[in-house]
Amino acid sequence: MKQIKYLFSLCLTLALFTSCEEDSHEFGPITAPTNVQVTAEIVGQDADNPNGDGDGFVNFTVTAVNGVTYQFNFGDGNSEVAPSGMISHRYSQTGINDYTVIINAVGTGGTLSSTSIDISVFSSFEDLEALEFLSGLNEGDTKTWVWASDIPLHIGLGPVTDDYGGGEFAWPNWWNAIQPNDPEKSCMYTNEFVFTTTANGLTFEQTVGPAFVPGAYADVIGVGGDTCHDDTVATTMFGVKNVSFSPSSSKAALEGSYDDVPYRMTSFQFSDGGFMGWYIGEVVYDIISISATELHVRSIQEGGGFAWYAKYKVAN
Repeated sequence: MKQIKYLFSLCLTLALFTSCEEDSHEFGPITAPTNVQVTAEIVGQDADNPNGDGDGFVNFTVTAVNGVTYQFNFGDGNSEVAPSGMISHRYSQTGINDYTVIINAVGTGGTLSSTSIDISVFSSFEDLEALEFLSGLNEGDTKTWVWASDIPLHIGLGPVTDDYGGGEFAWPNWWNAIQPNDPEKSCMYTNEFVFTTTANGLTFEQTVGPAFVPGAYADVIGVGGDTCHDDTVATTMFGVKNVSFSPSSSKAALEGSYDDVPYRMTSFQFSDGGFMGWYIGEVVYDIISISATELHVRSIQEGGGFAWYAKYKVAN
């Protein structure tokens, strides 16, 4: 009996040893990037235009020894990751403005090495009428917007660039059947969005949650879809964001129309991942139409593939 017990113990020990041997992994050395170098090309910069041609584009190139990918904080509230180290960013605050751009070179194991560069960029684009409609032209002017939930098609979905013969890339061809006060969307109808004109431009703040996460994006971030979530999921929902305007560059705005009316050709974006209630990642909003009481926008879901349409109105 003792021999059987000893034999069993020996087999068990060998099995555990073998299992441990099979599960061992080699991660390799953890090496921080070194010699981080960055250059910034301000588009249109010359002797007569030292801060660029007014479009606001800057092309960045960063290199590093042992750099795997690169994180850019552009100094205007926006950030992005570029594995190649090459990226273009548009600055849209009107006039000549100074920015400190911080770049993190990421090495193996997530190690970071940082550098920064100071730039002065000229941006000439502005849409004062859109600014006036959203909040007002005077410092301190403010306006609260809510979902236009009392009308049909306050949310819609369509392709980003696909055209089936009717310019479908510019209107909600895939889903356009939502009716007023849709019960499945009722959780988001409490949202309030506040635009405020300041000495430095325009700010945005969502003051009342939650965020609605459609199924198409819920699958990407791994949460339940077609329902509302709080800021533990939509972590950038709250807080004051800066609003930047720029000329529209999407195919929908450049080539398409909505109900046979061209897009406004103005887009806006919030800093720090801000969004207007419908959480699909960090997006740019194309203004389809705007008035003193109504706002109609289109945004492309982060990662591409889905173009969402949304309508808002001024709160009573």
